[in-house]
Amino acid sequence: MASWIVGHPWVYPALEVLHIVGIALLVGNLVLLELRVWGAGAALAVPALARLALPVALAGFGLIAASGVLMFAGQAAELLSNRVFVVKMGLVMVAGCNAALFHARHGLQRLDRAARAQTALSLGLWIAVIICGRWIAYR
Repeated sequence: MASWIVGHPWVYPALEVLHIVGIALLVGNLVLLELRVWGAGAALAVPALARLALPVALAGFGLIAASGVLMFAGQAAELLSNRVFVVKMGLVMVAGCNAALFHARHGLQRLDRAARAQTALSLGLWIAVIICGRWIAYR
């Protein structure tokens, strides 16, 4: 399967497109929700926005994970030896832990300083993940 993924002229580029669409869905919806946590769009009810944004963000993450696993399968040895890829995966894990902690402490209900700090951290982590993702090709 790995040779088919990297050997077929359109499979790997199509996976990259799906990966980018997933990033747009995830990060775009997180930014909207984070802006609301920071106080923007105060007329928007947080629970209603979360009911719309979080499932789309999770679908985006699912698309990222599925396309990422397939791209990884196409060049596992090369990626595992790439320090930037390893850093990217570590950042994804930290971002996931941050999200889990945010929801475990009911950050969307509190909208407190800690919630704002966690959403700022989330945005920073996902931007770092994107930077690493682009940097992988050049390392």
